[in-house]
Amino acid sequence: MNPEKINSLHSRYNPQLEAERYIGSLPLNKNVRFIVLIEPGHGYMAAPLKKKIPGAKIIALHVEKHENTRHEHIDTEWFPETGISIQDFLEREIPDSEAAEIQLLEWRPALTVYGRSYLELVEETVNFIKRTDANARTVKTFGHRWFRNFFRNLEIVNKVLLPVPLSCSLLVTGAGPGLETAIPVIRKERAKLFILAASSSAAALKAENLTPDMVISTDGSPWAKYHLYELFRESGNAGRPLALALTAALPSQAKDSPVLFISDGSLWQNLILSTLEIPFIVLPQRGTVSATALDLAFVLTKGEVFLAGMDLGNRDIRSHARPYSFDRFIDEKAGRFAPAYSQTYSRSSMLRAGGSYGIYASWFEKQLESYPKRLHSLGGNNPVFDSIEEEILPRTTRTEEKDLARRHGGTEEENLPRTTRTSRTQNFTENEVSNHPRRALTVLEKALATPNLSSKLEGELKTLLFNGAAVSRSELIDTVYSLAGFRE
Repeated sequence: MNPEKINSLHSRYNPQLEAERYIGSLPLNKNVRFIVLIEPGHGYMAAPLKKKIPGAKIIALHVEKHENTRHEHIDTEWFPETGISIQDFLEREIPDSEAAEIQLLEWRPALTVYGRSYLELVEETVNFIKRTDANARTVKTFGHRWFRNFFRNLEIVNKVLLPVPLSCSLLVTGAGPGLETAIPVIRKERAKLFILAASSSAAALKAENLTPDMVISTDGSPWAKYHLYELFRESGNAGRPLALALTAALPSQAKDSPVLFISDGSLWQNLILSTLEIPFIVLPQRGTVSATALDLAFVLTKGEVFLAGMDLGNRDIRSHARPYSFDRFIDEKAGRFAPAYSQTYSRSSMLRAGGSYGIYASWFEKQLESYPKRLHSLGGNNPVFDSIEEEILPRTTRTEEKDLARRHGGTEEENLPRTTRTSRTQNFTENEVSNHPRRALTVLEKALATPNLSSKLEGELKTLLFNGAAVSRSELIDTVYSLAGFRE
């Protein structure tokens, strides 16, 4: 870049003193773990920051690459040439945390120099902090339940899926009202599509006699099981393939289904699965099943990827495609003093006021830039998806047509879902499955006593189980065993 441009960000006489005075004037929280600097130029802020908050990780986001500049006190930096999106970069550098642990610092002279590009960095960081904080609040609420789900799922699943990448077109369905408008096209092109359905969309698909090839669930709430109950209600779906976050709520009927395990990349999950030799894939925790489903779609297929039912918002008072698994609770409570219409209005208003739709719509808008160009919108999705190509007819090669023709005719084996036919499975005996939880606990206990693993592992488990509070190792281990069901 132009040297005069970068030098104009700092004092011509004593830039170090200028930065020290600026940092000294800020009421900084000394307990923050991460400091994000927005276009700090030559990085003069970093040294006084390290002195003031030595334990914080300093992350710099730049509008453009600065030549011949050393930022020795900055731990990691992002430039447009880095090759990944800002959101992915921040996710990589800042593990699950909360807003109180992240400090955003601006070097305001950069606003004059860079204008809109500078403000976009601020906006990206603020959106990341909002989403991180929302995820952290969820962890605080469900941390214990997620941990229990993990160990319970180890006892349920006896058939694990090892996927082989497909070449056919893949459709990801969310449960937004727009799914209904896409149903006619989906039905018409069903033979060409592999359907990966968010569990919340299973009821709407089932009502139209559209059985998904795979269902994905990441929700750890016990309510999430009701979506999967819809799938297992018919005997023919007993062996339907599932993609499952290890911490998701899973009904016992899933024991007959081949499961593709998804780890969030945390040390404790990866250690257990690797040691137990349970196959899995790693996908980042996004906070919404729709985002994880899209990540998975690009892993599962080399072909075109379509999405439907990704409204990320309400349509009038409708928040989901009909029928929806939770509608039964409204019907059960409906009466003269609590009409179904009023309950639906209240639920819709609560979802709108919660703000999560806006957070994830904003995230998708930025993330679309980093997705492969083979993503297409089908039906009435959120306007943020208007920027991607809308295509009605999936493109199918001659080889895929032959494969799909076999799937819809011939032997019983050929009529199995494509995931089952084109993937390998690893089966565990009943004895192996029953021993998985005990072996998993042994893995954690040994890792907590291993010097190069213990610090990170303790941090993850304390965040998950104690909201980051300081507890002794013995108390941590007691809690781990108790939640896993092995101690009173």
